[in-house]
Amino acid sequence: MDLDFNLDEKPPKIENLLFGIQWLAVSIPIILIIGKIVGSVYTNGNTVSYIQTLLILMGIALLLQVKFGHKLPMVIGPATVLLIAILATLNQGFGSINSSIIISGAILTIIAATGLLKYIKKLFTPRVIIVILLLIAFTLAPTILKLMIETNGVVKFTNLLFSLGLILIILFTHKRLKGLWRSTLPLWIMLFGSLLFYLIFNQGYSQDLNLQFLSLPSINNPILAIPDIGMIFAFIICFLALTINDLGSIQSVGYLLKLNDMDKRIKKGIVVTGLTNILAGILGLVGPVNYSMTPGIIATTKCASRYPLVITAIGMIIIAFSPLTVSIISSIPSPVIAAVLIYIMTAQIGAGINIGIETKAYNNNMDHGIVMGLPIIIATLIVFLPQTLIDQLPLMIRPILTNGFVMGVLTVFILEHLIFKEPKLDAES
Repeated sequence: MDLDFNLDEKPPKIENLLFGIQWLAVSIPIILIIGKIVGSVYTNGNTVSYIQTLLILMGIALLLQVKFGHKLPMVIGPATVLLIAILATLNQGFGSINSSIIISGAILTIIAATGLLKYIKKLFTPRVIIVILLLIAFTLAPTILKLMIETNGVVKFTNLLFSLGLILIILFTHKRLKGLWRSTLPLWIMLFGSLLFYLIFNQGYSQDLNLQFLSLPSINNPILAIPDIGMIFAFIICFLALTINDLGSIQSVGYLLKLNDMDKRIKKGIVVTGLTNILAGILGLVGPVNYSMTPGIIATTKCASRYPLVITAIGMIIIAFSPLTVSIISSIPSPVIAAVLIYIMTAQIGAGINIGIETKAYNNNMDHGIVMGLPIIIATLIVFLPQTLIDQLPLMIRPILTNGFVMGVLTVFILEHLIFKEPKLDAES
């Protein structure tokens, strides 16, 4: 690929600033979306302080990756798979959730630092990776549905219609945009969708405009508690998925840039991911992960320099110190968040299908269909289990059996590596 700026080449100041702002525009939407969802649960609706702290964490994680970790130009943000883990274990308490993130982050750090990662990678065949990508999308269905019909002064059915209509607008726009405009589409949809929602439904702006322009985020001391074995196991499974996401994202950029030192970059990158997830647990936040959308952005901008990401990280931290700015940019109505999430998850399902085609993970083989289909069905059934049934399960195994993502991953492991084992198809990377 012909690039204007290579990995260790620093663009001129103005271009460096512009590239950094472009990366920031790509990174902000997913931070806001996941920050609002988890922050509303952790803080009973007061999400500004939570998003402030989350922005600082993501900025620190990005700086560490660019300076000491994989040293690649990569988008970083909250891990969707951890969002699933948190939402599935809310009944266990925030203390247990935070502690589970700390423990799982520590285990990930040790695995990466000691070289044990090469053994873990063998579990993740192409079919397993495809299922994980699909599971993340399918197990978020209850959360997305709740956002689509949330009561916000508008009739639930009207909110649902608005979300569906906005999805059609997103797809229409996606088809016609190219390059960086398409990469930053979630940002523009959030802006346009919010404005449209307020105009159509005559909703007053509900965010607090009396907040200070500059202020330190009020970081509350998070509760920590000793989680039970079942909960730790559930989070470890989710962190395995986070690891393969991190691994695949780093590898994709290395492949694009034709780098020959990827083993070292992967090791350092995942160590930083583990350490920053420990910090996330200490602060009571969703931990970070490297995103796989990076190659598309590099191809669009023709800039593979890592230096603009320093500007991006500093931008995140600067925004975090303005409660008023965070309040304004996070004033996204729930139906708009739902529509953007559907767009992102649909793209993820498409990525999973493309991986299957490229790797020939399924070849008109009924066994392959079972390996990938059964985990999706089981996971979907579990996320819609009635609370009355969940309450009847033993506390020790409840975090596992009621987590659709975890059960889906365990199912695909059993099918792929035991019942329908095909050693020659195991992934080497």
